[in-house]
Amino acid sequence: MLAEVDRDIWIADGSSVSFFGVPYPTRMTVVRLSDGDLWVWSPIRLDEGLKAAVNELGSVRYLVSPNKLHHLFLREWAHAWSTAKLYASPGLAKRRHDLRFAGELGDEPDPAWAEEIDQVLFHGSVFMDEVVFFHRASRTALVTDLVQRFDPATLHGWRRIVMTLGGVVGPNGSTPRDWRLSFWNRSRARTARHDLLAWNPRRVIIAHGEWIPDGGREALERALAWMG
Repeated sequence: MLAEVDRDIWIADGSSVSFFGVPYPTRMTVVRLSDGDLWVWSPIRLDEGLKAAVNELGSVRYLVSPNKLHHLFLREWAHAWSTAKLYASPGLAKRRHDLRFAGELGDEPDPAWAEEIDQVLFHGSVFMDEVVFFHRASRTALVTDLVQRFDPATLHGWRRIVMTLGGVVGPNGSTPRDWRLSFWNRSRARTARHDLLAWNPRRVIIAHGEWIPDGGREALERALAWMG
C-alpha cells in the first residue's frame, strides 16, 4: 500500500472521492523526518492495513492539509494518532470546528520541519489558496490541486469531455481552468511559482492523477505557464 519514492519518503494511493460528480483519485505522502517522526501530507482514507504500514515507519507527528478541500480524513488520522499535531491550510479552520489545529500554514515552514521541508503559499485566488511543499533531500515537490493530470483511460462520456476542457487530463494537465479564472492577482501567484521553480524539483507528487517521477521542474513550468 505504501510505495517508497526515495529515502524517507513514501506515497499511498487511496479510493476516489466524488467532486461534482467526477471521481477524483486520492494520494498521500509520508515523510520520515531526521528525528524519526512522520509528517503526513493530504492523508487519505485510513484502514487497518494502511495504519499498520504507517506504524512500521514511525510515529505520526504532523498531519498537513495543503488546501481547504483536502481535509476529509483528518479526523480519523487524528483519532488514530492522538498526539499528532494538525496544520490547517488557509480557511480550513473555519470549516472544521470539530478539529483542533496547531497552526495555519503559510509561506514559512514550521520549525519542526523547516530544515527538511520547505513550503510556499500560492496566493491570489479568491476561491482557494494552496500550500506547495518541497522535500529537500529527495528534491520532491508536493502539489495537491494546483496541477492535475488525470489518466484519460479512467474517464468516460461527459466526464472525460468536461475534464479535458478543464485542462487537467494527460501529461499536459495543469490547473483547472475554472480555478485559474479565480486568480485575480496573478502577480502573487507568479511570485510563488518563482520560488517553486527555484527549488529545482526532480519529481512532483500530485494528489490527483499521474505523478511526475523525473523532469519535475520543466513539467511544472509548462503546467503553470498560464500565470503569465
